[in-house]
Amino acid sequence: MSGKSRLTYLNGRGRMESIRWLLAAAGVEFEEVYLETKEQYDKLIKDGFLLFQQVPLVEIDGMKMVQTRAIMSYIAGKYNLHGKDLKERALIDMYVEGVSDLMQMILMFPFSPPDAKEKNLESIKERATNRYFPVFEKVLKQHGQDFLVGNKFSWADVMLMEAILAVEEKVPAVLSGFPQLQVFKTKMSNMPTIKKFLQPGSPRKPPPDAHYVETVLKVFK
Repeated sequence: MSGKSRLTYLNGRGRMESIRWLLAAAGVEFEEVYLETKEQYDKLIKDGFLLFQQVPLVEIDGMKMVQTRAIMSYIAGKYNLHGKDLKERALIDMYVEGVSDLMQMILMFPFSPPDAKEKNLESIKERATNRYFPVFEKVLKQHGQDFLVGNKFSWADVMLMEAILAVEEKVPAVLSGFPQLQVFKTKMSNMPTIKKFLQPGSPRKPPPDAHYVETVLKVFK
């Protein structure tokens, strides 16, 4: 046993990608097990590894953790990415929840029926530019610091960076009206651990394609 954390999910982004981002940003190496069949998934349930019969599953520090938010909260706390006190933690949690709402739309987009894709893409663009990104633009501008909370790198910064890149894949000019977020993206991209994660060959997964969608439907239905 290598002692590395072990991630069990499909070979694609999904709900595990934010966990990969957070571990990578913290400089933590991990190994992955990919589900490719319904039988593998059913065996995890039968063996009692999935408390609520859902993945992601992350094996870390002797625990078999499920539920994305709980996993990420543990990782953020373990690697000092969750603020210095309760007030900072509350702000970080608020920002993470906001980003998660936007990411949920992006997560579900590949599963949109063909006739709904254009409408759903427009919804992502509208929500990003009118509801979510203006919040973070204002936060960064008001306190004039590099990071969202306490001028220290946190879980919220990692999630915002993931969301920015995910939206840009679909709406390349989405940051055109957000100069603070443009600066934020550049600074985050040059942080050593994140820069490494953005390089080819890293554990970061590509945008979901038809094969990924097909595998998801096969494994979970």
